[in-house]
Amino acid sequence: MASARERRRRDAPESPSSAVPTAPELANPDEWAPSSSAAFKLFLVACLVSAKYSNISDADETFNYWEPTHFLMFGYGFQTWEYSPLYAIRSYAYNALHAVPAFGLHLLFDKVQVFYGVRVLLGVACALAETYFYHGVLLRFGSVVAQLLLVFLLFGSGMFISCCAFLPSSFAMIFTMVAMGAWFRNDNRVAVFAIAVASCLGWPFAAAVGIPIAIDITYRLGVKEFAIYAGVSGLMVMVPQIALDSFLYRRLVIAPLNIVLYNVFGQGGPDLYGVEPFSFYFKNAFLNLNIAFILALLVLPMWVVRTAVLRQRDALSWRGTHRAPLWLALLPMYVWMLIFFTRPHKEERFLFPIYPLICMSAAVTLAIVQELLTAVLVKYRRFHLGNYIVIPAILLTIVYTFLGVTRSVALYKGYHAPLAVYNELHSHAVNHSLRYPSGMYNVCVGKEWYRFPSNFFLPDRRWQLQFVRSEFRGQLPQPYQRSWNATFVIPSHMNDMNREETSRYVPEDDCDYIVDVDSPVATHREPRYSEIKSKWKVLFSQKFLDASRSNALFRSFYIPFYSEMETEFLSYNVLQRVERRKRTKK
Repeated sequence: MASARERRRRDAPESPSSAVPTAPELANPDEWAPSSSAAFKLFLVACLVSAKYSNISDADETFNYWEPTHFLMFGYGFQTWEYSPLYAIRSYAYNALHAVPAFGLHLLFDKVQVFYGVRVLLGVACALAETYFYHGVLLRFGSVVAQLLLVFLLFGSGMFISCCAFLPSSFAMIFTMVAMGAWFRNDNRVAVFAIAVASCLGWPFAAAVGIPIAIDITYRLGVKEFAIYAGVSGLMVMVPQIALDSFLYRRLVIAPLNIVLYNVFGQGGPDLYGVEPFSFYFKNAFLNLNIAFILALLVLPMWVVRTAVLRQRDALSWRGTHRAPLWLALLPMYVWMLIFFTRPHKEERFLFPIYPLICMSAAVTLAIVQELLTAVLVKYRRFHLGNYIVIPAILLTIVYTFLGVTRSVALYKGYHAPLAVYNELHSHAVNHSLRYPSGMYNVCVGKEWYRFPSNFFLPDRRWQLQFVRSEFRGQLPQPYQRSWNATFVIPSHMNDMNREETSRYVPEDDCDYIVDVDSPVATHREPRYSEIKSKWKVLFSQKFLDASRSNALFRSFYIPFYSEMETEFLSYNVLQRVERRKRTKK
């Protein structure tokens, strides 16, 4: 048996460019596919649409990422228990990476424009990563798979939701695409470095995607080679990250390690924040990638069928080649599903890193079906093939595109009200501050606390978000202390068990504005503020989907005319106090 050194000398190319595969596997090499330049333009348009119209669908995005970034820029914002030095399971390095360009944008624009500017930058980064991934797939699988991948990435609502989200899972998704694209080009150093960035600076669990990559590199080049790649990449990312976090927390902090320890060994762990049935991810993945998700699940079985029918056993081996076998290239998605689908605590954002892998696997499945259909029809000579063989793929991509676009439109029309009303509140606040420059204003939220899009929508320190009591019984975030040592002083009234902290609340009488959805169901803690006309008047209002009273199909996918008839909407209001309260400074 050849030693690792001999295999490395035999198999490793002289340069990354010489490692590019020259014989696509699931397509005719002469088939046309859009150029990388054309693909980038298409991806960029899709990402810019997302930057403008996608919602904030997770409170973690606001309070664990937008708010600490706002604090780094302006010296105030909300702090969650994860950023308490007592626990330190979040890294400030991830926020600082975004705060630097955001600060540059703020030299030219107001805070709301900075918010959308950061989203645009995230969209550009995602479009670049998608292009790199697309080109790697083109080289590895051929033009048919690449064409299908392009459609699945462009029109999937999962990509619309995730590409501009300020979340480590979206960050991990971007670098997962870089890693996979580099792996398909046999640029092993870039692949390992991208996984290191995704898992250390972004989300440590993203390392799961890199397991098949590590297996491939270790087998072909040896353990030593992989250890060098991984060690150098880890040091390049972790050393500055640990230095920054340790400086801000004023103690040695390895945030990726802390979050793994909490989620795996912590008392209570993430299950404190809710558990979901096994079907949760299947439902969400189907809603956001519809038939592509079903096709993706079938990719390895279909590959086995292809190998048996077409007798291409050599495709399952990687001895003497410069690239991983197809089964290993398709494995990262399954590894991720095996780990996350079996965990009790589930969240939609945990799917983000594998959305591109689902799209790729679906494209491979369709290409295999097309190839098998061609082989069968040729064998039995039933039809003159011509171009008819592509009709099933065309029909499926049309259905996919229709469902993906209508899903994205439904999310915007149903749930965009919070961003819209806070945008209007920002304009009102700026004008009001100019009229009354010495005023202090409390903007209060109750049951709608988790839809606050961040302090980027409040113009300055005079406008403060406050919490009033609601039926929510968990722990709410609290403002950072307004002192130079805010990042390393241990805040009071914080816990890691999601216990309610009553210190967060202010009386309703302290509120100048209340942001609330006007639900027909009222309780003592959650009254209909719009009906208390002696105290409150509606300043702004937007329509907000009432999911409980709407048809499940027509609230999930927007069908013109029919969705309006089959869905019900509530009013998402900004209410202003009728009589101005007496101002007091905190």
